[in-house]
Amino acid sequence: MTLVNIPRLDLQQYTQGSAEDRQKFIQDLGRAFNETGFVTIANHGLSQELIDELYSVVKAFFDLPQEIKNKYEFPELAGQRGYTSKGKEKAKDAKVPDLKEFWQRGQTIVGEEYSKEDFPDNPFVEELPRFNEITAQVYKKLEDAGRSLLKAIATYLELDENYFEPHVINGNSILRAIHYFPIENPDELPADAVRAGAHEDINLITLLIGASADGLEVLTKNGEWYPIKAKGEDIVVNVGDMLQRLTNNKLKSTTHRVVNPPRELMKTSRYSVPFFLHPKASMSLACLESCISEKYPKQYEDYTAGQYLDERLREIGLKM
Repeated sequence: MTLVNIPRLDLQQYTQGSAEDRQKFIQDLGRAFNETGFVTIANHGLSQELIDELYSVVKAFFDLPQEIKNKYEFPELAGQRGYTSKGKEKAKDAKVPDLKEFWQRGQTIVGEEYSKEDFPDNPFVEELPRFNEITAQVYKKLEDAGRSLLKAIATYLELDENYFEPHVINGNSILRAIHYFPIENPDELPADAVRAGAHEDINLITLLIGASADGLEVLTKNGEWYPIKAKGEDIVVNVGDMLQRLTNNKLKSTTHRVVNPPRELMKTSRYSVPFFLHPKASMSLACLESCISEKYPKQYEDYTAGQYLDERLREIGLKM
């Protein structure tokens, strides 16, 4: 097995540390994102009590009767708000859908004019008021942690520390609660059906709050699948395609997947809560001039974040 650089970093080293501490954090983060695209982060601002309650309310939502969950599914929103039922999303180029259902919470705009078409309201789950409160709290805390990480990334890229701020404040970020449901009849599954097929994330960075079970794996440069094990209180953070595109492949959006459990555990559920940090649709993803050279020629056409998101949602089956 290849040794993979997925360091455990302390966010407070950046947010509260000395100039020397901050610089070390920036370089450690940048090096890992350049080599593997993944880190684990401690002291990210979410208490263990909040994480525990989050997983409790998420389980309670997915335990609701199917007809109740279906009330909160809005296909016209392309899965960007509310519930998405089984069999809808697949990895790009996959032949079969992932073995999951999920809920997505989007941005609540503050202090700016906006259209409901761009930022639809988040559905309120009448049956579980605490579900709405907890997911709103977690969204805000992960957005704050993500903004701190983007400041460190901007500094690593020799940009102004606040380069990303105007693009991600009131941006298109999404909190997703996922239920990888029990597999009752493993023998009836298509051979290539998995909980989450091999894919890269669309956004700038993803912040993942642990998971209730193992299964997350990343693809190494040598073509091997490497399991990611984070301490229970840590979050896993990875580069998304938008950041890879912006940096002309300097920072790596690494392929990852969620594999099916061993046969004896197939009838159990797995829950996972990633936060996909997106910029506003208007942000340019044109490769940074500082990341283009004779050795590293420009790899991508100029796109906006909105154009890229639209293209990818169609590829994964959420938008027609």
